[in-house]
Amino acid sequence: MKQSFSRLFGFNDKNDDAEINANEEVKQIPIKDIVPNRFQPRTLFDEERISELAQTIRTHGVIQPIVVRIRDEKYEIIAGERRFRAVSSLEWETIPAIIKEFNDSQTASIALIENLQREGLTAIEEAIAYAKLIEIHQLTQESLAQRLGKGQSTIANKLRLLSLPQAVQDAILNRKISERHARALIVLKDDEAAQEMILEEIIVHQLNVKQTEERVQLYLYPESEEEEPKKKKATKKSYPKDMRIAMNTIRQSVDMVMKSGLKVDTDEEDTEDFYQFTIRIPKK
Repeated sequence: MKQSFSRLFGFNDKNDDAEINANEEVKQIPIKDIVPNRFQPRTLFDEERISELAQTIRTHGVIQPIVVRIRDEKYEIIAGERRFRAVSSLEWETIPAIIKEFNDSQTASIALIENLQREGLTAIEEAIAYAKLIEIHQLTQESLAQRLGKGQSTIANKLRLLSLPQAVQDAILNRKISERHARALIVLKDDEAAQEMILEEIIVHQLNVKQTEERVQLYLYPESEEEEPKKKKATKKSYPKDMRIAMNTIRQSVDMVMKSGLKVDTDEEDTEDFYQFTIRIPKK
């Protein structure tokens, strides 16, 4: 069973819990008086999925009220921004909501955790959420990992992404490269220009993770190019047109799945007899 926010992050009592209790009053509040959460970690919202949610709400109504707090004579969203956006697109005047009393620390924590428990965040959005939780609650990476039920290495690997140049972070955010591509660039931590140069190569030439790692190593140790010229030539192969079409179709299909919010881990390997795609889809 999922632990409540109060147990995870030490909120004082049941009145500080983000969970909605059956006896809490649901009010219809004006859409025009609602403002987004300032601590929302999700920076990109899939408009297609918002539209799908809007159609469901149009048919069945808002099943679960959003949660808000009163701030500066407005209702600031604590949980439920996707529902708010969907209802706004329908041009409805009100939305069902429960009003809570939270301070900034609690509001930020709830917004961050609610999104971390959902699918679809990019690795950068996750990293930003972890960093903010650590700052708000003065946690170590280990203690945060324990509270979220994740491995410390998972937290550490995500946080390392925040050391990358903004251009690389934006590429992850816009799903132009994968987290594994980005991790390969971390090795060049003292050379931002090189990171951005190789980033452009990844996008333009659609390099897979292995090719990216090889490109980074070649940049770090250019002498290896002279020592192993045959090996370098072997990496530059021309493929038949039908094979190129098939490869690009697979990559585009995986990209479409990732844009839908599902976290997919992919790898590509060029062997002597065949070109291999490995696609890992998590069960949880």
